[in-house]
Amino acid sequence: MPVTIYGIKNCDTMKKARVWLDAKGVPYAFHDYKAAGIGRTQLEAWARDVGWETLLNRAGTTFRKLPDADKAGLDEPKALALMIDQPSLIKRPVLDLGGRIVVGFKPEIYEEAVR
Repeated sequence: MPVTIYGIKNCDTMKKARVWLDAKGVPYAFHDYKAAGIGRTQLEAWARDVGWETLLNRAGTTFRKLPDADKAGLDEPKALALMIDQPSLIKRPVLDLGGRIVVGFKPEIYEEAVR
């Protein structure tokens, strides 16, 4: 099964996830969505799978620095537009296991997901 991990190169959580995948011998492709962007179609597919609320990183500094008007009245179209415009708003990592995705990194969830 092809595995792709999406995120940002210098994110500490991304580094932990990549170290874990490497240690387990899981081959993967890395997509840096800060450098390469993310397509609307891809983001919409993820939102269908896990919900836009799961994808939106409300805990990060990028979200906290948004103007109040951008944070007010968030719904799926508005959140997706913000994530496309500012990929740092996407929670990381997003692990694509060939159609099934896992958002965030927890070793026990990865262990089950890559079996």
